[in-house]
Amino acid sequence: MSGTNVWDAEWEISEEQARTLIGRQFPQLSSKRVKRLGWGWDNTVFLIGDEYVFRFPRRTIAVGSIRIEGKLLPKLETYITIPYPKPLFYGDASDEYPAPFLGYAHVSGDFPIGLTEECRALSAETLAKFLRRLHEFPVQEAVKCGVQQDHRNLTDIAARKVKLESFLSKVAEHLSLEESSVIEAYISRLQKDHVESVNVLLHGDLHFKNMLINEKGIISGIIDWGDLSIGHPACDLSVAYSFLPPYARGVFFETYGGADEETRMLARLIAVYIPMLILMQAVDDGNEAIASEAKSNIMRALSD
Repeated sequence: MSGTNVWDAEWEISEEQARTLIGRQFPQLSSKRVKRLGWGWDNTVFLIGDEYVFRFPRRTIAVGSIRIEGKLLPKLETYITIPYPKPLFYGDASDEYPAPFLGYAHVSGDFPIGLTEECRALSAETLAKFLRRLHEFPVQEAVKCGVQQDHRNLTDIAARKVKLESFLSKVAEHLSLEESSVIEAYISRLQKDHVESVNVLLHGDLHFKNMLINEKGIISGIIDWGDLSIGHPACDLSVAYSFLPPYARGVFFETYGGADEETRMLARLIAVYIPMLILMQAVDDGNEAIASEAKSNIMRALSD
C-alpha cells in the first residue's frame, strides 16, 4: 500500500514545537512535561503534565472541526453520561503553526484492545445510555455551532459497498482466506442502495481508538470528537456490532430505545467500514496490534 493516503499529514509537529507553542500562549503550563501520545487522521495529540491533553490539527480539513469542538463540547456536559475531554485552552494559529489548537482536561484510561467478549458485554448498557442522551441533543443548537449535516453521505449504501470492495482488495493479503471470504460474502449480500435519512447529533467516529476503559475493562471515556456531525444514528450505533458480542446487542438496543431494521443494517455496515479503514492505516503504519484489533472488530460485526 503506497501513494498519498487520506490520513497523511499536511503539518507535522514535534514535542519540542508543541512545548514552545503551548508555553507561549499558556505560560501557566510552561513548566509541565510534554509527551506525544500519538496521532490520528486529523490531529497530533500531546499529554501535558498529567492533567491536560492538547490536539494539534495535521490537515486543513481538521481546522474547522477543532473550532466546532471548542464551541459545542462545553454545551454537551448535561447530556453526556461518560467522561469526555472538555476544552479548556483555546490556542491560536500563528506564524509558527498555521492552525488553531485545543487543550482539554485529560480523560484517563486505556484503549479497549484485546478484551474478552465477556468484558465487552459489561459496557452494553453504558454505551447505550451514552448514545441515547447524545442523540437527544437539539440538532438546531448543533447547527448554530457550525456542525455539518451528513457531509459523508452515511445513508448511501451503494457508494460504501463500492468502497468496501476496494478496501478489501487492498488488504486481502493481510487477511486469512476465511476472513476474506466472510467479508466478501457480506458485501455481496448488500442489496439495498440507500436508507432514509434521520438527523441526530453524532460523535461520528465511535471505534476502539476513540474509546477508553477503566481497570475493570468497562468503558470510561469517549475521546476525539473531531467528527461531530448531524446524520443517521446508525453511524454511532455501529459500536453495537464492532465492539459488543452478539449476545449483548439485545440489551444495548433495548436500553438505547430500539432501532428499526434499516438502522441496524446500516449500523452493521459502518461497523465493518470503519475498522476496514483502520486496518488499511495500520497496515500502512506496520502496526500489528491495531491491525489485529481492527480485524477482530470486523469479524465481530459480521457475527450473529
